Amino acid sequence: MADPQAAVLTQLRNIQTKTGRSIAALHAALGETGLAKVGEKRSWLMEHFKLGYGDANAVALLVGKIPQGLEGAPAAAAAAAAGASAATPAAADDPLDALYAGPKAALREVHEAVMQVVRGFGPCEEAPKKSYISLRRKKQFAMLGPATKDLLEIGLNAKDLPAHSRLKVQPPGSMCQATTRIGSVKEVDAALKGWLKRAYDAAG
Repeated sequence: MADPQAAVLTQLRNIQTKTGRSIAALHAALGETGLAKVGEKRSWLMEHFKLGYGDANAVALLVGKIPQGLEGAPAAAAAAAAGASAATPAAADDPLDALYAGPKAALREVHEAVMQVVRGFGPCEEAPKKSYISLRRKKQFAMLGPATKDLLEIGLNAKDLPAHSRLKVQPPGSMCQATTRIGSVKEVDAALKGWLKRAYDAAG
């Protein structure tokens, strides 16, 4: 079984690489905001440092409890507490942990690549559901979640999408008008970006 604390350390190191800041520096920045609730801190990190939900949640949950092995890490006792915190509340609070657990874990990177594109369009609501994440502006414009252990399904709400071999048109009354499935970051290409942008614009 994988070591939960080792996984947390890897995630935090990746966050430091993405943001160019240490976890301690991110915590200091959070401290200056005066925000108290984890959800508020998470949203602030997502907005200001362009972190995904899971990464922002991990940083917010570990305020004052940096695991040993990172810059500014406290003593081993505090590290153990941090490991316990990350192994329980983080898993419960982060919907991506549940969506991309076990054999579906590799799809989380693909999910984040899609979300990076979407966030580049502008603000939107990311609403976690049981088996997918709903993306909304004035209305839902897309949804994404694992269809299988190897494929991420993206639902698109946009009328008159051009016919394409990768797009599957859904029956009237479905939650999305079309869906597509991808299995790697490489498939987050110009075509997919165009469909997402069209759906995003239509929901504004």
